[in-house]
Amino acid sequence: MNLTFGWIRDEDIHAWAKLTNQLALIDDSDEFYTAEDLLEELLEPGLDPKLDTVAIWAADEMIGYGQIRVGQQLRDEMCRVSLGGGLLPAFRRQGLGTKLLEILEARGISKATALHPATALAFDMWGHSVGHGAGILAESMGYTVARYFQDMEITSENFRQETENWNQTENLRVLPFSEGYSERVRVLDNEAFSDHWGSTPKTIDEWNAMTSARTFSAERSQILVGEIEPNGPEQVLSYILASEWTPGELYVARVGTGRASRGKGYAAKLLSSVVLNAFSHGYTKADLSVDAQSPTGAVGLYQRLGFSVTRTGAMYRKIVSVKEIDSRMHAPSATLEHG
Repeated sequence: MNLTFGWIRDEDIHAWAKLTNQLALIDDSDEFYTAEDLLEELLEPGLDPKLDTVAIWAADEMIGYGQIRVGQQLRDEMCRVSLGGGLLPAFRRQGLGTKLLEILEARGISKATALHPATALAFDMWGHSVGHGAGILAESMGYTVARYFQDMEITSENFRQETENWNQTENLRVLPFSEGYSERVRVLDNEAFSDHWGSTPKTIDEWNAMTSARTFSAERSQILVGEIEPNGPEQVLSYILASEWTPGELYVARVGTGRASRGKGYAAKLLSSVVLNAFSHGYTKADLSVDAQSPTGAVGLYQRLGFSVTRTGAMYRKIVSVKEIDSRMHAPSATLEHG
């Protein structure tokens, strides 16, 4: 069968959505997207579909895809390049995955070098559960497991509400997320995630794209404001940002607390408030994804509220030195064209 490689165009969105939803069922990722969701991805700040996406076609069916996201800011003096994609099972183990990954790596090196010259980079790719073909492919290409992440979910039957009262001496207030607080939450988010593996600071454009996305739910997101010092200025202390990818299911996208406010139970009480609010408005479950080695002990917090693990997957990483980047930049790379 003749296969055609190209990039993902606006008119390919429905074929892309069909493929990603097939893969979500086949690989048990629970990552289902509408065409509208994926169109937003093509409009992300800094993304060029011709350079950052790959589509593999068998006649008029998209049977595989790939995409890269290059970090706009550095972490640990490295540029992070996230690689995503997948192939239908009938086309796996035929060398297509290797070819796709080679194309994505070449594109990632080119773009990362343009943004951050003379800087090492880290390729990160999702390997699904242990033994999945994606992880086997990653290992064959020099990647190693860097981290395990757990998907967790909760239903109203399992929910254990946090009952401890707020400390009223700190003049605490729980508010829905709003545009007026957005920039302060972004700054706090960058601080809160600065010690989390794989996280890079979010630019204003990246943050605005996330909080204006079709799936983002400001109504179900909450922030905690109060005083760090007695009679001090009001500050954002903690926040929960939520989305709704599947109708009736709340996805907890970001949970963060400023370092000066950690250890006071803010995140537990605020997340409890968010989950209770969701269930009271007819949501059937809430879910999230968490680093199994989170430095804040987040896994225990979620379990205390009643969240349970539904799946565990591995993130694979390969670090490419400046010297290797220089040598690979002079190697020929593939050119994608639509037939």
